[in-house]
Amino acid sequence: MSERTNEQWLEALRAAPHLQASALQDLQVRLQRGIFYYLSRERSDLTHVSHHELTQMAEDMAQDATLRVLQNLDTFRGDSQFTTWATRIAVRVAISDLRRARYRDFSLDALTGEGDLLPPNTNPLMGHQSPAPERSAEREEALRRIDDALSDGLTERQRRALLAVVVQEVPLEIVAEQLGTNRNALYKLLHDARRKLKTTLEAQGLSLDYVLKLFEE
Repeated sequence: MSERTNEQWLEALRAAPHLQASALQDLQVRLQRGIFYYLSRERSDLTHVSHHELTQMAEDMAQDATLRVLQNLDTFRGDSQFTTWATRIAVRVAISDLRRARYRDFSLDALTGEGDLLPPNTNPLMGHQSPAPERSAEREEALRRIDDALSDGLTERQRRALLAVVVQEVPLEIVAEQLGTNRNALYKLLHDARRKLKTTLEAQGLSLDYVLKLFEE
């Protein structure tokens, strides 16, 4: 594989297709190597995946990463080696692909089963210790009112987005994709949802400070 300066990489990758092919192949090989290193050395959740499978994953991701690098050539400022810059892009592509794979079967329509905030005994607010009966009843009442506020105070779109991002911790890009929107619009949707939820709860005399103290261990 020939070594190129930053300028030579840029010139070759911007050349006509028949002149660009060699540089593209070299770039994809480098990105595949960088992605494989990331998958095999830095992802503890992939230790069960075989060397062959990791190689195939890296090869597939490197194809997408090469396209992403080409799309962003104009953003390269020369502050580092071109291959270092391109590898950082490739790793971000790998991270994004892995997150998408994790939520491949996720559906906003199946967020809460019966429509409650969370199924019984799985709400993270409840903690791991059994509270006193009086505190338990108080918590259940607070959760019921929060659930009512989610259902009555928010639009269906706001409720689904808020539950997905805040409760289920689904990546923003996955939620945005399923809602048919973009990240900026989703940020605005979540901001409005949080504000409306806070207003609805406060109208019921249920402040955020009260809720946080109620669910402290």
